[in-house]
Amino acid sequence: MLDKNGIAKRIAQEIRDGYYVNLGIGIPTLVANYIPDGLSVVLQSENGLLGMGPFPYEGEEDPDLINAGKQTITMLPGSAIFDSAMSFGMIRAQKVDLTILGAMEVSEHGDIANWKIPGKLVKGMGGAMDLVAAAKNIIVAMQQVSRSGESKLLPRCTLPLTGARCIRKVVTEMAVFEIDVENGGFRLIERAPGVSVDAIRNATAGKFIVSGEVPEMRL
Repeated sequence: MLDKNGIAKRIAQEIRDGYYVNLGIGIPTLVANYIPDGLSVVLQSENGLLGMGPFPYEGEEDPDLINAGKQTITMLPGSAIFDSAMSFGMIRAQKVDLTILGAMEVSEHGDIANWKIPGKLVKGMGGAMDLVAAAKNIIVAMQQVSRSGESKLLPRCTLPLTGARCIRKVVTEMAVFEIDVENGGFRLIERAPGVSVDAIRNATAGKFIVSGEVPEMRL
């Protein structure tokens, strides 16, 4: 199975030359470290940054340069800093080509819950609702199974929704899925090295779809 960096590395393969990409909090921020060489990619953060680089080396952090998750970052030549209103204007105008988000739950119809667990204090929705409402292409990076062993790929989300029928692809520690938004179902398209189809099926509570031989991820 993959660790968090492995999930990020696999998702980085989805990025294409010229893309503007928004990285959500958590595992998605690690994608910045695995963007393939030779691609011209611009990373956007909803707190008002365009042109983020990878995480800084220890001792080289600038506390004034942070992403939406309050992690210190680097900035590439030609990058820009602006207010969050302009940043959300970019998002709502669909100027972002790819959004990568973390999630607590995803349903077989592409619903996502990633902002609130009842009974736990949260600071607010953040930018997730705007991102899922306006993004052209959303990939979720998440752990497929909770610490208690329960699947987080469900027939229906049990937590408050961030967005409905908006997720098309999910990458977990076990597999890559495409979601059949219309008919419902997690279609298995790749499996993590050493992970069997049966193990993935057992860890998927929602409708599970598989056809033919499923290749291992190439990392």
